[in-house]
Amino acid sequence: MAKKIEITNNIRTLRFFAKEMTQQELAEKAGVSRQTIIAVEAGKYSPSLELAFRIAKVFGVQISEVFSYEAKGDSQ
Repeated sequence: MAKKIEITNNIRTLRFFAKEMTQQELAEKAGVSRQTIIAVEAGKYSPSLELAFRIAKVFGVQISEVFSYEAKGDSQ
């Protein structure tokens, strides 16, 4: 049985430590809409690999400091 992968992110925390960067500011720097950032931050949308790297670059950190994943139970 395959395991479900849960992706989490630290975007809100990183925005806070980046002088309380707004979602709009992050969106502009990453080249996406504010709605996309809201959805990614809330865990309702998994970003493309390209977008994940762009978000990490905005904060000047490795992608693993922004996103992490964990295999959860069996999915059916």
